[in-house]
Amino acid sequence: MVRFFRWLLFPFSILYALVVRFRNWAYDSGLFKSTSFNLPVVVIGNLSVGGTGKSPMTEYVLQLMKPYLKVAVLSRGYGRKTVGFRYVETDDTAKLVGDEPLQIKRKFPDSMVTVCEDRVWAIHNIQEEVDAVLLDDAYQHRKLKPRFSILLLDYESMQHPILPLPTGNFREPLSGSKRADVVVITKCPDELPVPIKSMLSERLRKYSSAPIFYTKIHYQQLQRVDGSLLENKTGMDRIALVVTGIAKPQPLLDYLQPQFKEIIHLAYRDHHSFSPTDLQKISQTFADIDTSEKIIITTEKDMQRLPPSFVEKHPLYFLPIEQVFLYDQAPAFDRIVKRAFAC
Repeated sequence: MVRFFRWLLFPFSILYALVVRFRNWAYDSGLFKSTSFNLPVVVIGNLSVGGTGKSPMTEYVLQLMKPYLKVAVLSRGYGRKTVGFRYVETDDTAKLVGDEPLQIKRKFPDSMVTVCEDRVWAIHNIQEEVDAVLLDDAYQHRKLKPRFSILLLDYESMQHPILPLPTGNFREPLSGSKRADVVVITKCPDELPVPIKSMLSERLRKYSSAPIFYTKIHYQQLQRVDGSLLENKTGMDRIALVVTGIAKPQPLLDYLQPQFKEIIHLAYRDHHSFSPTDLQKISQTFADIDTSEKIIITTEKDMQRLPPSFVEKHPLYFLPIEQVFLYDQAPAFDRIVKRAFAC
């Protein structure tokens, strides 16, 4: 029913695509102004709405560059209840700064993480404090002219027609990939068949000559907020209540399913702010599971939005993820990114 309704909105998708095309032409032609900076400014983004793995890629690039440069991460801070510029601190809440910036700050407490809707103003504000700026989800922020752009496209979306909002999930057509300096196809299967890899490459080559890389999700060990890991048990004797507020939870569920006797899933929209009613529902659902061998599992991003009082009361674990490059492409990607940050 939802899909049928979205197709009814297809005329609005055509209008949206025309507006996006005009906007990009206006920036490309110089009709609209883009601001550049003397220090390295690197953008990570996508063409679709959510679910491409921007946070793991941001963490990967930050981890790569922090031994060499003082790199600030700048994000809009999607989902926060505040406005304007803020420095992110480890004891902030997701309501103040957004879940993804908070996750990055807690993993890299020595790195500067900031949030601001106006990324150009924010860079003006911090440029004297850092050597470079890494922007999360700013591919469409054309007011800013980055030195280097990393475009993420998830594998599943590339198997289907690229449809603009509101019928599809794309902010702009695949032709937008021409602005990218590097394209990364994320969330690939462990074994990506060569014919499909070739098909994806041919599809992108119509618009972009940028190097193409392929990554998959690597799930790490389930852990609690204090860093303790889930005790291994023989046999599938546990039931897991999985709570997600992410765009595409199915890969997570597919990964967890073989490891547990039963999976019970409570799904919320991406960046969902958990209300007292939501927390009560989660607690009651967990209490109703008729076994002592049970845990709650959530994502690392969702963990940032759960209050400490709730986390402390339950056997709650989160599952960190990271990007892993296929075809031994990591060294080549690293070399390109390091050159992009070179002053």
